[in-house]
Amino acid sequence: MGVELENGQAQFQDMEGVNFTDDQLVDFIRGFLTSVSLGNTDGYHQLVGVIHHRGRLSADEVALLVTCLKALSGAVSCIDVVLHESLLAAIFKMSLWDYGPNVMDALIELITSLAVSSGKYVDSCLDMLVTNFMPPHSYKDFLKKPHGLTRKDEVLSRVHTALKDISDLVPLAPLRLELIVVHKMQRVFFKESLTTIYVENMLRLEKGAMSEFVGRKILTALVDKLLDLDVEIGWDDILQDDFSKGIFEIELEDDNESTDDIDEDSSELPRELSRKSLGGNVIAETLDSLIVLTFEHLESCERDGRLSEVFDILLLSFQRTVLTAYKSKFAQFVIFYACALDPEVCGARFAVTLADMFVSCNGLPLTRMSAISYLASYLSRGKFLSTSLVTTILKRLVDWCLEYGKTHDVDLNPKAHKIFYSGCQAIMYVLCFRMRSILEIPRLKSQLLLMPIGRILTHRLSPLKVCLPSIVEEFLRQAKVANLFTPSETFIFNGLLESEYSKTFGGIERLDMFFPYDPCLLKRCDRYLRPYFVYWSMVRPTYDEEEEDEGSSDEDVAEVFPDKIEENLMDDEAMATSYDNREFDLDEFDNALDKMSITPRNSLPFRQDCVRMPSRIRPSMSPESL
Repeated sequence: MGVELENGQAQFQDMEGVNFTDDQLVDFIRGFLTSVSLGNTDGYHQLVGVIHHRGRLSADEVALLVTCLKALSGAVSCIDVVLHESLLAAIFKMSLWDYGPNVMDALIELITSLAVSSGKYVDSCLDMLVTNFMPPHSYKDFLKKPHGLTRKDEVLSRVHTALKDISDLVPLAPLRLELIVVHKMQRVFFKESLTTIYVENMLRLEKGAMSEFVGRKILTALVDKLLDLDVEIGWDDILQDDFSKGIFEIELEDDNESTDDIDEDSSELPRELSRKSLGGNVIAETLDSLIVLTFEHLESCERDGRLSEVFDILLLSFQRTVLTAYKSKFAQFVIFYACALDPEVCGARFAVTLADMFVSCNGLPLTRMSAISYLASYLSRGKFLSTSLVTTILKRLVDWCLEYGKTHDVDLNPKAHKIFYSGCQAIMYVLCFRMRSILEIPRLKSQLLLMPIGRILTHRLSPLKVCLPSIVEEFLRQAKVANLFTPSETFIFNGLLESEYSKTFGGIERLDMFFPYDPCLLKRCDRYLRPYFVYWSMVRPTYDEEEEDEGSSDEDVAEVFPDKIEENLMDDEAMATSYDNREFDLDEFDNALDKMSITPRNSLPFRQDCVRMPSRIRPSMSPESL
């Protein structure tokens, strides 16, 4: 590296017009550094001035900066954390975004040398690199231009290479890195564009060479942050309750209109279940962008054959945070999308896990009720779920409710038997969406007709009086036509959305009204979810008498539940080997998970089925809330 230095100050003038070798340059800089301990600081301060220079640099100044940075890389052993504090501060405040490739390369070399030279500098070096995940705020518009995108790639490729090099050379660096990334994430969620870049880099780490060391913590932290943003968007921001409408009327249905096309005074969405209500909401727009980034990351994981590994992390994070969050609105769609990408493993596993949590006597009442709310909504909305799986889970819920009724032969009491009522409501809700598709498959129709649903719904606990009237009304209407169940008494609901009984069993959390996989109101997210999602407008109820008209029935139903038509056309031999027609066996499913090195369900702490109400109460909750 023979460099001619033509422009310097004070002692740097001694270098003017002289060609130095690499070793001579390093010795020159070492002299400045060691002289500080002797009280001679002139050369040192000039060196700091070169590093700390702000503003546009001339070509000569750029050459001088590159030379000093490279020389410092060879002199890191002479840098003292106390004596040279101002120099270190100037180095760590440098932004790669402000320089060209030559300066970036020299700076990355110096940062890597510092991190490797002493453990004292590891955190500062990693912190500096992570800070460069995001450009200065002034770059927001610049990044929209081709030149800005080029600069972004130049910077971030160097940052991630340096992080990998440091992690390879410093064993504890990955542990320190994940802590720094998560800590900094808490302070960067202000502007959508900059936040998105930070999360892009987080996910780049998760799928990169260091995934084994930092992936789990980064994914968990990301889900937590999505949930934090979700909670910031209150239900009051998006709903205006009109209790004269039923659950199936207030849905944002299969609507391709843009936000701008929605009539502000439209009466089609009586509870304002409209994306227009989130328009201009900065938090909602940021959350929308971040969830889409996560969706795209999951797609990448699926292509790379590591979705199952990532799903393990998402499932654990879901159980610990999302499941127990009060009426989460959007964050839960991350795991929904993961299931959609791999229905046979991830999709089935999520359903079975939620069922396990509901029937377990080890869970808290609120956790179990939340689990069944998720399960009912998931089975109803997941277009990718096989009818066989849905039927198997339904049978398990029916069996649990039947056993509960046998051990609780008492009269109606919404507060004392809220778990039972939540199970009954889940069964009816799922059948409102899936009854027709189940009845179209002879084998599954037989299973459904053999389920003791009538015994449960006519129990002394009177679930038909306690569950949401709108769900009960829709279920009874379909069940009567299908000859599945007809009550002995007449129920008059007058189109009510809820009742005093449903309010009681739902508690202050109103879990009776919680349908977590109702249509997503985030515009960009909805585009990803739409191909995998069942809207109520797509469902053909059993009482729909127009199924044969215009020869469209089979195509319509097949589009929503593709396995139905395929199953009816198969002969018995082919049917035996079809995934969608095969009896969904839980033990077989456990064995398959075991072969893939995934924890089987029966080894999880919530596997034990139980119909006895748990006596434990969550410490942070009052007895009244339970």
